[in-house]
Amino acid sequence: MPEQLTTRELRARNRSRVLRELVLSQESTRAGLALALALSPATITNVLADLEAEGLVEDRGSVPSDGGRPIVKVGIRAGGAYVLGADVGEKGVAVELFDLAMTRVDREFRDAATRGANPAEIATALQAAVDAILGRNTAIRDRVVGLGLGLPGIVEDAGGSHAGHGVVLYAQSLGWPAVHLDELVDVPGLQVLADNGAKALAAAEIWFGSVRGVDDAVVALLGRGVGLGLVSSGRLLRGARSSAGEWGHTKIAADGRVCRCGGRGCLEAHVGSDALIAAWRERGGEPDGSGWRALDALVAAADRGDAAAVAVVDEALGTLALSLANLVNLTNPQKVVIGGWVGLRLMRSRRDELEARIREASLQRPGSQFELELCQFEGDSVALGAALLPLEKLIETPVVAVSSRA
Repeated sequence: MPEQLTTRELRARNRSRVLRELVLSQESTRAGLALALALSPATITNVLADLEAEGLVEDRGSVPSDGGRPIVKVGIRAGGAYVLGADVGEKGVAVELFDLAMTRVDREFRDAATRGANPAEIATALQAAVDAILGRNTAIRDRVVGLGLGLPGIVEDAGGSHAGHGVVLYAQSLGWPAVHLDELVDVPGLQVLADNGAKALAAAEIWFGSVRGVDDAVVALLGRGVGLGLVSSGRLLRGARSSAGEWGHTKIAADGRVCRCGGRGCLEAHVGSDALIAAWRERGGEPDGSGWRALDALVAAADRGDAAAVAVVDEALGTLALSLANLVNLTNPQKVVIGGWVGLRLMRSRRDELEARIREASLQRPGSQFELELCQFEGDSVALGAALLPLEKLIETPVVAVSSRA
């Protein structure tokens, strides 16, 4: 039986669809929107009038038509609203301010690496970064509609909204106790939402990157930690309490390496950056530190034919390929997308080899049906993905009362 909507519900749905389409396309025409969304021209006109009243869209001039009246272009009003996104990452806290066109207009970084830090230290850095950005942008403060956080660990949302007192971070790998969202940051008048960092990365790829328009995909984040965003029917798979995608803690060896989570044999303990550098040291390598520079040195040494480095990279590729092949068999993705700074280096150096190994370890049919790609956003995509959380809320909820037109 078809879903029965009230006039108010139908108006809200149409508003959301039109605003989402304009955020994605940036610019269109009334006829183009009607065609893309299968809505009547009259409905499009009414919805655009409401969005103009909210200050979110604007006319962008006109172009000649084939003999008729000029065609008016409409687009997102970039300064109509702003959103904040934060990446609570391995090296520190990065907070970014985006306009409604999702163009980054400001950024603040605070050095507070999650390695060895406690939640209070991260909260202090996060609050300081948010306050600094808002302090520099007082003229638009009333148009900042929310803050999204990309966090390390399981972000459990009892209410299903990714916001409020019901959101709790379980960062077992960091040795933290359960942390409520309002313990990390408090911005009066600003809604704060949160998600896992790997899911935030996947969201950025769904909206604007390699997974745009793709129904089924696997988006893997490889860094110090290992995370995953599973895309099914164009949406992120979340599970009963939002913890779906903890791929880094799937077991690949019954008696494997000790993981930061306290278990043994986790994928992260074999292909995360710390694991790769430790394995190189065990074979006689002498990496400088444990971050980007050390991993670059490992991959460069393998490219030169250094036996110890070759062995480490070869083993890591084999383990990663088997784990990705399992996902290919389980989910039958159209795309397998690799992100994160470890993923970036492995893909640039060993992409073809990794792809061949994944296909070899997969069943022939699903193994022939995916494309392997690097994330389109190779840098600060977690903050962008986190900023999409308040953007989604803006799309779902009008910022001012609108008329009764459907």
